[in-house]
Amino acid sequence: MESPQFTNDLINESSPYLLQHAHNPVDWRAWNKTALQEAKQSNKLLIISVGYSACHWCHVMEHESFEDGEVADIMNAHYVSIKVDREERPDIDQVYMQAVQIMTGSGGWPMNIVALPDGRPVWGGTYFRKEQWISALRQIRQIYEKEPAQLTNYAEKLEKGLHQLNTLEIGKNDVEFSQDNLKIFLEIWKPYLDTKLGGSKNAPKFMMPTNLDFLLRYSYQFQDTQLNDYVLHTLNKISFGGTFDHVGGGFSRYAVDARWHVPHFEKMLYDNAQLLSVYSKAYKLTQNPWFREIVEKTALFIENELTDSSGAFYSALDADSENESGKQEEGAYYTWKKEELQKLLTSDYNLFASYFNINEKGYWENGNYILYKTEDDKSFAKKHQISLEKLQNKKEKWTGILSEVRKKRKRPGLDDKTLTSWNAMTITGFLDAYAATGITRFLEIASKNANFIFEKQCSSDFRLYHSYKNGKSKINGYLEDYAFTIEAFVKLYEVTFDEKWIDLAKKMLQYSIKNFHNAENGLFNFTSLEDDPLISTPVEFTDNVIPASNSVMANNLFKLSKLLRNMEYQDIAVKMLKVISEKIESYPMGYSNWLQLYMNMSNPYYEVAILGNKAMEYKTEIQKNYNPNLILSGSKVESDLPLLANRFINGKTQIFLCEEGKCQLPDQNLTSVLNNIQLV
Repeated sequence: MESPQFTNDLINESSPYLLQHAHNPVDWRAWNKTALQEAKQSNKLLIISVGYSACHWCHVMEHESFEDGEVADIMNAHYVSIKVDREERPDIDQVYMQAVQIMTGSGGWPMNIVALPDGRPVWGGTYFRKEQWISALRQIRQIYEKEPAQLTNYAEKLEKGLHQLNTLEIGKNDVEFSQDNLKIFLEIWKPYLDTKLGGSKNAPKFMMPTNLDFLLRYSYQFQDTQLNDYVLHTLNKISFGGTFDHVGGGFSRYAVDARWHVPHFEKMLYDNAQLLSVYSKAYKLTQNPWFREIVEKTALFIENELTDSSGAFYSALDADSENESGKQEEGAYYTWKKEELQKLLTSDYNLFASYFNINEKGYWENGNYILYKTEDDKSFAKKHQISLEKLQNKKEKWTGILSEVRKKRKRPGLDDKTLTSWNAMTITGFLDAYAATGITRFLEIASKNANFIFEKQCSSDFRLYHSYKNGKSKINGYLEDYAFTIEAFVKLYEVTFDEKWIDLAKKMLQYSIKNFHNAENGLFNFTSLEDDPLISTPVEFTDNVIPASNSVMANNLFKLSKLLRNMEYQDIAVKMLKVISEKIESYPMGYSNWLQLYMNMSNPYYEVAILGNKAMEYKTEIQKNYNPNLILSGSKVESDLPLLANRFINGKTQIFLCEEGKCQLPDQNLTSVLNNIQLV
């Protein structure tokens, strides 16, 4: 009997990750109704394999298993196999990642699930070697044929566990948001901080920009000098290490070691967007030229490597690229041989080698070095008896030489899809960079991308699409798309005083409340009412390497309640924070963006309204400084916005400092207004 012919459907997809698997002998399907219906009709188990294009171990498992004929025969004969790009379908990723975490206690990518024909998971994990994968698939198939009830019973228990994870109760009405509680949260958190090497006391080390953003703010408002030193030290360690690309700019996703030396070389848009914001805020606070250098290099990396002509931002660069032998190797594009550096840098080599530790500290493996700073420029220049200016000139010369050499190497793979949520994060990053440095190009980049989202990813009823590629918008937007876009548009209003953006933010918020808000628990579902249901309804509330869409939305509600004088928005935000408050008490480091809102509720928070000819000038002056507990509104002419209405006087520029809707008498002196802003 001839074996049936199979067709890999992924060739019809646009996702770079799915296309990477389009020529596997596995009969892959994309996640769609046809594939799911096929599993039910054939009564076959589902394989749901989730990853993303820049994922190193996804590539390894593909090569070992999914390109292998023996593996493909088993999958094709007995399973319906579905490939999922976790970045295109974060809803599917969330649901099945929760299942894997329940089953195994941990998670990661690639993520591989076996599920009943109706989608309920029965087995799963992350990376599997070929032998493990074959063995598991054979055993599960035998159980399904001989004792199907065993799998069905397990699926029912797991389904209940998933439901419990996504069930949250309305918070108690007597919850008090106090400064004393904030201090308790920080005492719980501080023992986990690595004050010597920066970041948290573990390896691998993720940058966790949301955590650093909150800790910077807390240390500033409460004048906690030790915590402030920790945050600034961490920012130095991250940017000194191999996690930052000293030649081309931009950050890798994480460090595999405790000292930030060896990165996992993939570069993600969302990391660089958030770190652009954090380093901009740190520069505002310290005026440290190194932080400004990091901001400018990171912005340039995004502009040069991850931006297309429409102003849209791409998603990622791969960790792997071809080495000199033509084989895919992690970090091949970024690492250097000692002999190569000596030849390129000639008489400057010794100074370069000292600066970037081309020694046992900077050595990685296989004769490769990763550029790795261990001291600040001022100390280095003093030790080597050269001026800071001369050192800066040499650094620019060195990185220029290495950049030209890298252009001749095989570039890492580019994930050229555009995700609305990540693009919106990047708008915010460029706006923070503009406010900190005054570089107008950053504002232009942010504005161009905001117009891209409005024109290409937003429909006439203010519904957003999640993904864009090859001129096509697709996939109904998730809560993260609305949350980060609203945040970006509010920030763009603050920076430009263009009321178009506050109006769009308001309309998108109203759409979100209508289509995502869950009246039962007070939070927002991750998926819209318009989406097809999954085996559970995901609710994203824990802040991680990216802040939770619910925490971002709660902060949006708070800010728009201030700008628009809408108490209904503030009431929703308060209820959301109450729902989460008990979870913060047990694990504050997992709720750092919620703690931003907690700070707003427990410490003074101001609305600053500026009206008159000098409105933009005053706005720029305020935004140069680190003022985390205020929001700006302004106009050079009459305005109907609630904070500005009936306050314009021709020929005068007046500043109103308001708190809880009550405003002090107008002032024309910016310094005296800023002096009245209290931190605690």
